[in-house]
Amino acid sequence: MSTTEPSAGGAPAPSDKLDKRVLTIAGVVVLGAIMSILDITVVSVALPTWQKEFDATTADVAWTHTAYTLALAVVIPMTGWAADRFGPKKLYLMALTLFTLGSVLCAFATSLPMLIAFRVVQGFGGGMLMPLGMAILTKAAGPERIGRVMAVMGVPMLLGPIFGPILGGWLIENLSWHWIFLINLPIGIAALVYTWFALDKDEVHPSETFDFVGVLLLSPGLASFLYGVSSIPHAKEVHGSLFTGKVIGFSVVGIALIIAFCLWALNKKNAHPLLDLTLFKNRNLTIAVIAMSLFGIAFSGSSLLFPTFFQSVQGYGTTGSGGMLAPQGIGAMVMMPAAGLLVDRIGPGKVVMAGAALVALGMGMFTVVGYDTGKPYIFASLFVMGLGMGATMMPIMTAALATLREAAISRGSTTMNIISQVANACGAAVFSVLITTNLASTPELEAAGEVSKLGENPDPSLVAEILGKFGLTPASLDPTVLLPQMATAFTDTFVVATVLLALVLVPAFFLPRRPVQSDGEKPMMMH
Repeated sequence: MSTTEPSAGGAPAPSDKLDKRVLTIAGVVVLGAIMSILDITVVSVALPTWQKEFDATTADVAWTHTAYTLALAVVIPMTGWAADRFGPKKLYLMALTLFTLGSVLCAFATSLPMLIAFRVVQGFGGGMLMPLGMAILTKAAGPERIGRVMAVMGVPMLLGPIFGPILGGWLIENLSWHWIFLINLPIGIAALVYTWFALDKDEVHPSETFDFVGVLLLSPGLASFLYGVSSIPHAKEVHGSLFTGKVIGFSVVGIALIIAFCLWALNKKNAHPLLDLTLFKNRNLTIAVIAMSLFGIAFSGSSLLFPTFFQSVQGYGTTGSGGMLAPQGIGAMVMMPAAGLLVDRIGPGKVVMAGAALVALGMGMFTVVGYDTGKPYIFASLFVMGLGMGATMMPIMTAALATLREAAISRGSTTMNIISQVANACGAAVFSVLITTNLASTPELEAAGEVSKLGENPDPSLVAEILGKFGLTPASLDPTVLLPQMATAFTDTFVVATVLLALVLVPAFFLPRRPVQSDGEKPMMMH
């Protein structure tokens, strides 16, 4: 696609800069992404509140997150086909409606099972917003500007995890937990109105049959696998083993169904598979997927530990711990516009390598933090990490999607979002197990963990019984003894994250070192 090539309407094609039309569409996509991503991070703050509200265990309330994730796994694989069949505008409006409706229902839930069920409704809408948004925005901008539009798309992805906990903590402390869902109502209505007027009418040319076999294999396969992986931390905490029947059973069934889907999708008799796996013949997409998976496992998993570190080790409250992460968002905002421009001009390879190195450096700085480490050092490390994030996440996505022909973009973005969800779930499981194991690495920490399960005002006789089991005295639970050990448990976990982030440099080295052009030699879809 050339910048001088006439458009379908006879007007000149878009210039190299992001014009008003593209920015208008970007506003639609960013608004939807903010709703989806902010909701995930805001909800994470409410888990302790729901334990008290519904008299439930940690494992019980964790289902509010797991149910949402499983709904994403079911709906994301169908998004590409549905966009081709019904049109991206209609589907985006439906996704916004489902998400907003699910949010209102969640706000009025009177029991934990009701809340979990309504989170599924919310997940069905939220799961379509990101892949649809990427497809709409990429198509509007064209390959020569994809770096800059991906930088726009990355803003909510980076800022959601930072400001979500702050907003969630403030709403819960000053209003009630219901407002973390009700806040989506005015945003959802505004997004629906904006989308209706901002996006062009769909021009649908349905030519594909629906892959029912693919859906019956892939959606349950992803849901089963993610459920098995998500059960690992609980299995480790409760049973002391990663290999419980639940973990093995659901994971194996999920993997078997996913493998069966791959065989079905690659069958030449299947003209229109749910996901077009021949896209992986595209070298850039394959390398980008490897880089994104490594980055997702390392960064998404380890970054979940930051709020816990600030609260448990350094003594910050819910809102304060969220505020500690602000420098990360500032660093990302500083870097993302420049990174998007550089990707379009010099290609993603050098940009991603520099970004991955900065993220690894910032994470490496966290391997030496202690319970008394001051804010200047922590802010500096998070700012460096934010700079790296701004030059890593969306440039990797750009490298994957920029070479796809227009017809393949919706399927490519769907594939990337599925892989991203799996990587994030695996990362969360891996680092939850690592920190759980490290926090039980000494008798003092293991005893403190068991005492914490007794509640805020535990029975002194039960505390004495636990301490006696480990041959300890009450002095062993003194903060001056525990905090340095807890800090070490976290820093040991951050070492693993640093190594994994450094490994992202390997696939990044093979990404293009020049502006990426759409592959016009052969069609990337199986039509």
